[in-house]
Amino acid sequence: MGDPITDQLAQFISAKILKQPRRLIAGDEALITSGLVDSFSLVDLALYVEDNYGVHIDDTELNAESFDTLDQLTALIRHRQA
Repeated sequence: MGDPITDQLAQFISAKILKQPRRLIAGDEALITSGLVDSFSLVDLALYVEDNYGVHIDDTELNAESFDTLDQLTALIRHRQA
């Protein structure tokens, strides 16, 4: 992937949410709409983002429009950090 945030998010999702630490997740792979990440795991992911990147994720953003791919999530984090 190359982007450090995207790489860290992919590792977290693979290891902690999917329990498949060797699974590779592409930056444009659908997470929510594909069913890879369910609503319970989405909350865990949002908490991880808030804790590790110092940004706030509003509950209304916990959806496929904001969180469906690693690329979308990375862009949201970078936007909030700016």
